Amino acid sequence: MDEGKGLFRLGLFVILSLVTLMAILFVLGGRSLFQPSFVFETYFDGSVAGLEIGAPVQFRGVPLGQVSAIAGSGAIYEQDVPVDQRKGYIVVEAKVSGDPGQVEQWHEELDAYIKRGLRAQTQLAGVTGQQYLSLDFFAPAKHPPLEIAWTPRHPYVPSAPSIAGQIIGKLQKLMASLDETDIQALGENLNVLVATLNTKLAELPVSTLSADIAAVLQEARTTLARLDGALAEAPVDAAVRNIASAASRLDALLAAPGIEQTVANSAALSGRLRDLAESGSIERVVKDLDRAIQRIDALVGDNQYDVRVMVRDLRATADNLRALSESVKRHPSGFIFGGPPEKVELPWSD
Repeated sequence: MDEGKGLFRLGLFVILSLVTLMAILFVLGGRSLFQPSFVFETYFDGSVAGLEIGAPVQFRGVPLGQVSAIAGSGAIYEQDVPVDQRKGYIVVEAKVSGDPGQVEQWHEELDAYIKRGLRAQTQLAGVTGQQYLSLDFFAPAKHPPLEIAWTPRHPYVPSAPSIAGQIIGKLQKLMASLDETDIQALGENLNVLVATLNTKLAELPVSTLSADIAAVLQEARTTLARLDGALAEAPVDAAVRNIASAASRLDALLAAPGIEQTVANSAALSGRLRDLAESGSIERVVKDLDRAIQRIDALVGDNQYDVRVMVRDLRATADNLRALSESVKRHPSGFIFGGPPEKVELPWSD
């Protein structure tokens, strides 16, 4: 009887333990069974060392989900393709989960994001070498989708090379170029160059050059001393004051309202002259004046004698008018009543 009770208690304890364990598992991970999610995949034409299943998936630092599968394209899509014709891509599947609204938004707008340039890229998570999957926007022309000959099982997001991969690739190219370079020949050329320089330096007259350099330095010191003395004797302060005074006067002149009016009038006059020149009026006036001068020259040339007579008569007339004006000044009444009165001789004037 006691043995039966002990077995009953043991069985009850095992059952309760299993129920408790299942409850704990449900609380910790069972919720994900009822959360909305969707899976997308991307392909890398290179190493993804450090990226593991369960690695975070982030969009510009915002958590979206985690990596759910990593495999080669030959094991998933290229089983029937000959080995020498396989692409050899690395297929990475990622599961987006979490907030239902966020998951639904990504599921509906993923195609639009891809057209805009959404790309998947592996990035280092720290100094340990572990990587995570990062989503970000890149220039679509610089990172086109990889060529594939199959239909993806899930929505396909193109990839972009990782920064670490790019650095490693450039270092590999640098090392390859160094391998192709004849280092030994380069070292020999450097040795020859150094030997030539040593020979040329040994042939230089060092003592003469030192004396010449010392003389040049002494002349430079003398010149600087003279320049300092000239600057000290020069009326620099007076010149500065004069310049400041001239600048003040110039500022006052420019600030005068008449200057602005003069500038405006000059601009208006220039505009009018430009318009007149563009209209052709000046050319017509010059041509008319030229024709008038030619006519005057012809007229004077044909009647030169008559012109001389007219000029002589005009001079005589001018002389008469001058004499008449002098007479009028001396005897104004004579211009109206006739000549001047006769002089009266008085008897006591003797």
